[in-house]
Amino acid sequence: MKGRLTLHRDFAKGRIDRRIYGSFIEHLGRAVYRGIYEPGHPEADETGFRGDVIKLVRELDVPIVRYPGGNFVSGYDWEDGVGPVEKRPVRMDLAWMTLESNRIGVNEFAEWARRAGTDVMMAVNLGTRGADAARNLVEYCNFPGGTKYSDLRRSHGVEKPHGIKLWCLGNEMDGPWQICHRTADEYGRLAAEAAKVMKWTDPSIELVACGSSNARMPSFGAWEAAVLEHTYEHVDYLSLHIYFGNRENDTPNFLGRSLEMDSFIKTAAGICDYVKAKTHSKKEMYLSFDEWNVWFHSGEKDAGIEKWIESPPRLEDIYTMEDALVVGCMLITLIKNSDRVKVACLAQLVNVIAPVMTEPGGPAWRQTIYWPFKHASQWGRGTALECPVNSERYDSAEYGGIPWLEAAAVYNEEAGEVVIFAVNRHLSEDLELEAGLFGFEPCRFIGHTALFNPDIKAVNSAGDEKVRPALQSGGSVEDGKLRVLLPPASWNVIRVALGDAGRP
Repeated sequence: MKGRLTLHRDFAKGRIDRRIYGSFIEHLGRAVYRGIYEPGHPEADETGFRGDVIKLVRELDVPIVRYPGGNFVSGYDWEDGVGPVEKRPVRMDLAWMTLESNRIGVNEFAEWARRAGTDVMMAVNLGTRGADAARNLVEYCNFPGGTKYSDLRRSHGVEKPHGIKLWCLGNEMDGPWQICHRTADEYGRLAAEAAKVMKWTDPSIELVACGSSNARMPSFGAWEAAVLEHTYEHVDYLSLHIYFGNRENDTPNFLGRSLEMDSFIKTAAGICDYVKAKTHSKKEMYLSFDEWNVWFHSGEKDAGIEKWIESPPRLEDIYTMEDALVVGCMLITLIKNSDRVKVACLAQLVNVIAPVMTEPGGPAWRQTIYWPFKHASQWGRGTALECPVNSERYDSAEYGGIPWLEAAAVYNEEAGEVVIFAVNRHLSEDLELEAGLFGFEPCRFIGHTALFNPDIKAVNSAGDEKVRPALQSGGSVEDGKLRVLLPPASWNVIRVALGDAGRP
């Protein structure tokens, strides 16, 4: 089986915003408590944050982390999580039917983010609260001093402002499951007014308005159009969320789900452009894909979880090799749409549908999906190239015309290299990849890294990493043509140096 790519230096899709390799931590399950925060753990620092977790997060080079939710934020009073810890109230979290101790709040999370080498993407509560609480939180986080909320922060021992620049205007407000779910017009009006006062408080911030919580919502399309007509001139991004699963145990169909993600992005971008035209705006609206992942393994397991306790082990999917392939295809989709998608958040980061898992009192370890995310974050910086794929295709239960080869290419000017990310969807055959490299001469082959396992259902655990990347042999570049063999059911990273880049 063969697949071909044609890449040209002058045919660029768009500059990749490093924030597309962001992630998400919600006050949910063991993401915060017994995840990033576990006082008394052998690896915990003086603040109670686990150093082994921070190390793994730093390896991923995550530029931004969305916080504190998620569904949680729609019932959250941010004031509960600041000030002396011993005076903070324990609250009922109605989103996940647990108890929230508020031991970790905005100041502690901002400190964790600093130690983990990332920035905070803060969400505000537009469920039970509104514009006033939102602008007060911006003042608390970002104003230097001399006002009520900035001085309150300073009284809490945080002299310098956090300088949080990216803010979400609520979460999934189209969803009936959301605390204080709203209609599109109700939400759009509230989001517009919140956006105004938040930007008046700090004109340097960027704002994300809620789009549809998934592409199969009955209101998808109409919701986006209505919300944007209220908010278009006040916000910078429209959010998208999507999760995929394989409940039918149909691997070929599962591996094609990223086509649905691609369609979601293109449709949402089209709606943004429609509102731009309708309102005669000169402004370009970009997309924030701030929740995406595979999520389905933990459903039945979570059904019996006890309510009204703190940080139960909820949504702890253990990922397979095939899940890593789907995550890889989703990363490729984000790269291919990087002209419109400027922010994206793998949901989530630790323990809750996450690449990093922990054992209480024990080790932290990498799930299968850790590797494609790490590779894309590490090598997917620069300019996304137009990357037409010529490949045989197959049909599945839900999708038609799925290419066996999925691929994206990035030109990293600073490093002097072209990187190709590729997934071979075929479960039993190698794929001979041939790529023409035009405008990059001279160039030479650096290496080929592949992630695969003969058992498509193989998983990793704390002491047994069955799925991990390995260097491959046999790749070459001759006369501007790359040739490499992709193993069956594999995620691949192929690197080509330009000129003398990368030579010892």
